Amino acid sequence: AYNIHVNGVLHCRVRYSQLLGLHEQLRKEYGANVVPAFPPKKIFTLTPAEVEQRREQLEKYMQAVRQDPTLGGSETFNSFLRKAQQETQQIPTEEVVLEVLLSNGQKVKVTILTSDQTEDVLEAVASKLDLPDDLVGYFSLFLVRETKDGAFSFVRKLQEFELPYVSVTSLHNPEFRIILRKSYWDSAYDDDVMEHRVGLNLLYAQTVSDIEHGWIIVNKEQHRQLKSLQEKVSKKEFIRLAQTLKYYGYLKFDPCITDFPEKGCHVVVSAGNNELNFQVRLPNEQIKEGSFKVTRMRCWRVTSSVPMSNGPSGSSPGKSEVKLELAFEYLMNKDRLQWVTITSPQAIMLSICLQSMVDELMVKKSGGSIRKMFRRRVNGALRRSDSQQAVKSPPLLDSPDASREPMAKLSNKLISVSLRGISHSSSANDVGANDFHGNYAFEGIGDEDL
Repeated sequence: AYNIHVNGVLHCRVRYSQLLGLHEQLRKEYGANVVPAFPPKKIFTLTPAEVEQRREQLEKYMQAVRQDPTLGGSETFNSFLRKAQQETQQIPTEEVVLEVLLSNGQKVKVTILTSDQTEDVLEAVASKLDLPDDLVGYFSLFLVRETKDGAFSFVRKLQEFELPYVSVTSLHNPEFRIILRKSYWDSAYDDDVMEHRVGLNLLYAQTVSDIEHGWIIVNKEQHRQLKSLQEKVSKKEFIRLAQTLKYYGYLKFDPCITDFPEKGCHVVVSAGNNELNFQVRLPNEQIKEGSFKVTRMRCWRVTSSVPMSNGPSGSSPGKSEVKLELAFEYLMNKDRLQWVTITSPQAIMLSICLQSMVDELMVKKSGGSIRKMFRRRVNGALRRSDSQQAVKSPPLLDSPDASREPMAKLSNKLISVSLRGISHSSSANDVGANDFHGNYAFEGIGDEDL
């Protein structure tokens, strides 16, 4: 059997014959010229070297299928992964109660089947909350890890190829939970969500939670105004004021390491407003802040590596920590591209954020509606139409190199996308405002250089 890791986690175990069956089904549905070549059958027993060669070929095959928008988004491929996940974890199909958290800590208990996919569970939660159908697509389910102080560390957005109940129970750790949060980046969409009582309450609870956890920066005067609006239960006005604050609508990640502006810098990364924001602690303890716009990233890649053990005294490979890195190639100035690497256990979640920002930009650029982007009916069944991709891990100990192939290329997609700037508050009352030096990464680049 082969272990398939998806988004850095063991997803399922499958045999060669099962993968061959998937391949034949894909060929039947989409034609031999669309589906990548499959490692051939062998008559005789494989040698260890041939077993490893086949494993590499199967890995490349699965990555190629997943990276193809038609094959990777197909129900054939996704249902294969879901079924294999359920069989691997040996969880029979039965009715269970799943607990989903809201941002304010409230628990929503939904009765689902263990075999229900992400979309089904999201529907069940929305139904329990009385959230109208046309607003369901503005929200997503996220797998999070609860930290000791009650905050959350984001693991990933739950995808269409997994079963949420199986994903969370197979981790055998009560710290892992499923939480419901909004899943768009442009705060203009808040208006749609706030039209309905339940949408407003969910957005309000998330905003209050993000302020309490220090994700949104608030000075004393703003804090006083927010408190007053909270006492009056003026939820819309509360959200309107919060929208003007620094880091509203951003996801904050755990402290990690970056090689920018120099190797080994400690950084807190936040994702929002179509950018990755860095708060970097330099070796001289000074804090610098800057942002990397998604429209100036030519491509990005997630790599995983396992440290080599030193001889017999080293720890066994099974216990080695997998190191995850997100590297992106960035337009620093008009004719200079540079790789920036973030080393973080949350690299996959960062990549999923970048992908969904690009998806949202593309929908807006084409004049589409976010409602259509998130929800589309195919053959009577609800399907997501955003191009969320699974994140593939290139071979171990890979290094960012512009000549490597598996990368999410953006330059051709985003050639003429231009973003309106958002004015950041530079009030002296802002937390640590004097320590920040804004946007030092790309001085002197205008929109015409995108």
